[in-house]
Amino acid sequence: MKPKSQVLIIAGSDSSGGAGIQADIKTVTSLGCYAMTAVTAVTAQNTTGVKSIVPIKPREISKQIDFSSKDIKPKAVKIGMLHSKQVIQAVIKSLNKIKSKKMVLDPVMVAKGGTKLISDTAVIYIKNKLMKKILLITPNVPEAEILTNTKIKSLKDMIKAGKILIDMGAKNVLVKGGHLRSKKMNDILINKKIIKVFINKKYNSKNTHGTGCTLSSAIATYLSCGKDLIKSCELGIKYVNEAIKSNLKLGKGKGPINHLNSFSINKKFK
Repeated sequence: MKPKSQVLIIAGSDSSGGAGIQADIKTVTSLGCYAMTAVTAVTAQNTTGVKSIVPIKPREISKQIDFSSKDIKPKAVKIGMLHSKQVIQAVIKSLNKIKSKKMVLDPVMVAKGGTKLISDTAVIYIKNKLMKKILLITPNVPEAEILTNTKIKSLKDMIKAGKILIDMGAKNVLVKGGHLRSKKMNDILINKKIIKVFINKKYNSKNTHGTGCTLSSAIATYLSCGKDLIKSCELGIKYVNEAIKSNLKLGKGKGPINHLNSFSINKKFK
């Protein structure tokens, strides 16, 4: 099997392998594509929480993006953890050279265990600068609340927050509803023309570490293969839901999802 396309991932590392750039690589690979990376930070963490965060210098992040993309041109870009204004500035400068129209931003702000992963000035810079350059931004409920300064307790609130982000300059917003208490899983894609609600079964599992990273990478992968935005979101959501449904029992805390759920291996290993 040969890779169908190339995806550049710009994100932080997760030593436990469940989220961050490790989850991104697993996602892109399991969906049949080739992953390139630019590491923005190195974290020591496991399923119970984050022990430490070591940021990579902005200049070194740019070098990773520039040097990799100069040799292997990405057909889509996924952006995750950007912890400071300086890092965002460096990433924007490098992205301007790539000129990719298929960029997905997962605005990673807080780890599952509650550890803050981004500075306040970085949040402002995402809103004022980066968001306008991206095809799709994929905030969960807490991230959408931070970006819009609103409270989200319902589907109606999710739509309102999405519209605020569009008014702020975002092209497309996928507000993820996993944090809301409901029997159904509601994710909402919003732009100036449409409001599309993806309704799926909600699986009760403590193994949800890395769902946001995985979803944004899956969407970027499908976009890189030529799928349109709505179809890419639909397929990405399906992939994540199946990965949660698999219910891996790894770790003592909020465990990882199963990135291998897309594989059907019939051959017996000897």
